[in-house]
Amino acid sequence: QVQLLESGGGVVQAGGSLGLSCAASERIFRTHTMAWFRQAPGKERDFVASWIWVGGNRADYADSVQGRFTISRDSAKNTIYLQMNGLKPEDTALYLCAATELRGPRTTTAAYGYWGQGTQVTVSS
Repeated sequence: QVQLLESGGGVVQAGGSLGLSCAASERIFRTHTMAWFRQAPGKERDFVASWIWVGGNRADYADSVQGRFTISRDSAKNTIYLQMNGLKPEDTALYLCAATELRGPRTTTAAYGYWGQGTQVTVSS
């Protein structure tokens, strides 16, 4: 059973924008912190952004995307989004949606037990 399904990746020129979506099962969406990670070829999987709503709404961002990316959620659709503006070639990566039942801000891959397959984002210079 697919728990997390990403969509919305593509190819965009530097300075452009893309929006990603992650549809979750209702159980996951309503009880877990959800996040976006990214992984470039040959590199580690890095935290991008998370939305913590259990215990209070809070969005966290990696320094590298702060001010350019925005994470949001739609409870009616059990979906989180990542709006990416001002894209740079170094943002090129496979973007993955993740979920954790652990409380509090979590930025390490080890904290997340659920992962989507990912969607590719390529930013050309």
